[in-house]
Amino acid sequence: QVQLVESGGGLVQAGGSLRLSCAASGRTFSNYNMGWFRQAPGKEREFVAAIRWSGGSSYYANSVKGRFTISRDNAKNTVYLQMNSLKPEDTAVYYCAAEVSRGWPSQNEDEYDYWGQGTQVTVSS
Repeated sequence: QVQLVESGGGLVQAGGSLRLSCAASGRTFSNYNMGWFRQAPGKEREFVAAIRWSGGSSYYANSVKGRFTISRDNAKNTVYLQMNSLKPEDTAVYYCAAEVSRGWPSQNEDEYDYWGQGTQVTVSS
């Protein structure tokens, strides 16, 4: 089992920045690709970003490309999501997830095995 705990959400004005963290415990963190997903009210959960187990490759949804950066520190068992130039449409609950794979990270939430409880991000206009 892997336990994931997100933190760093909050209320920010449009154009501002937040950094989300996701701390993992339970098994060897470097065995997992890690992803961030989000779910806005009344919408389906969607892919935001993913990073390979080694940290060597990362992928982004088109809607966040150039504004968000995913990174990980395997020594600290933590994955981060740096969010800059935030827009009201980024408002959502953000979830981190772990994929038991050492291949290329998936953008499909069904491929992820463990999920955090989510952290709310609200961007005011």
